[in-house]
Amino acid sequence: MAKFAWEGKVRGGQVQKGEMEASNEAAVMAQLRRQGIMPTKVKERGKGLDVELKIPGFGGKVTIKDKVVFTRQFATMIDAGLPLVQCLDILSRQQDNKLFKKVLAEVKESVESGATFAEALKKHPKVFDELFVNLVAAGEVGGILDTILNRLAAYLEKAHKLRKRVKGAMTYPATVVGIALIVISVILIFVIPAFEKMFADFGSSLPVPTQIVINFSNFVRSYILAIIGAIVVIIFLFKRFYATPRGRELVDAYALRLPVFGVLIRKVAVAKFSRTLGTMISSGVPILDGLDIVAKTAGNRTIEKAIYNVKQSISEGKTIAEPLEKTSVFPPMVCQMIAVGEQSGSIDAMLAKIADFYDDEVDEAVGNLTAMMEPMLMLFLGTTVGGLVIAMYLPIFKIAGAVGG
Repeated sequence: MAKFAWEGKVRGGQVQKGEMEASNEAAVMAQLRRQGIMPTKVKERGKGLDVELKIPGFGGKVTIKDKVVFTRQFATMIDAGLPLVQCLDILSRQQDNKLFKKVLAEVKESVESGATFAEALKKHPKVFDELFVNLVAAGEVGGILDTILNRLAAYLEKAHKLRKRVKGAMTYPATVVGIALIVISVILIFVIPAFEKMFADFGSSLPVPTQIVINFSNFVRSYILAIIGAIVVIIFLFKRFYATPRGRELVDAYALRLPVFGVLIRKVAVAKFSRTLGTMISSGVPILDGLDIVAKTAGNRTIEKAIYNVKQSISEGKTIAEPLEKTSVFPPMVCQMIAVGEQSGSIDAMLAKIADFYDDEVDEAVGNLTAMMEPMLMLFLGTTVGGLVIAMYLPIFKIAGAVGG
């Protein structure tokens, strides 16, 4: 028998704590429920001292792909008539991701002790977010858990594809610029000093571009630690500023006004808003609860505030389209389509169409961004690396010309 520390709430809402000896965590939770206590935390004594070695990339994170596969398989099993606990037992046993395997085993134990599936999932917010939990809760209440899980898997797949498109668009220019900066740093720190020593032996004055590059190389080599420190401090201060409510509000508002990236951010936000809200409404989640979850997952404070304004207006008896139009964040076409969906009683279907349309718009925006970035990156590389090389060879051309003359 192991000793467990527990924490729970009684009917009046008071929190109680204590210890209990039992064979496992599920037995503790079952005993507490029999005593009229709703357990919120149960932990075996000594477990807090256990150390588990986690290597990044090896079972330390539950990916969207893991959740999609789990959701699809779970829906198939439920549709086939298998009991909930048996489904969780099978899926946890066959799971390769150790962290996800542990989470599913704990979810199974919670369900066995009397919790609903949604309540069990809610105990693991880092793996199952509010959207996942609320959709599962709606499926359990409506008796259509398999249908909801299939919708949820489809939503996760499309959201993952959207994220991959945007991430791919950002990765290419970031990689090119990063490599260019490394090459420039190597040239400034190691290559140019060798040229400077060679030019000193010539005894003649250097061309202005060459002298500028040499002076810049000397500056970088002399103050390299100060430059690195300044960059680290700037990044740290920016993160601290962005962590404040006012800082995040200013940065997110500016991001939406960027010439090219702002349009892409806005289209991604519209696609995510439409897909998430449409999935939740079609699954039976109340619209106010759905808007609350959509706002929390918006990823941009300006868009988050706009959605909360919509929620407030709807709670006062207004339509969705009217407050959306006033936010100036969502395009007029989106507001008009939502208004049509409200009038026809098919708001979920209309939101799905908007999401599909803006998925295509994001694809096009990403393609245009990539096409535009390529010549800009080539120009950047040509003017920096090429400029440094030409500046270093100018004295050689000058000496060769003097010898030839």
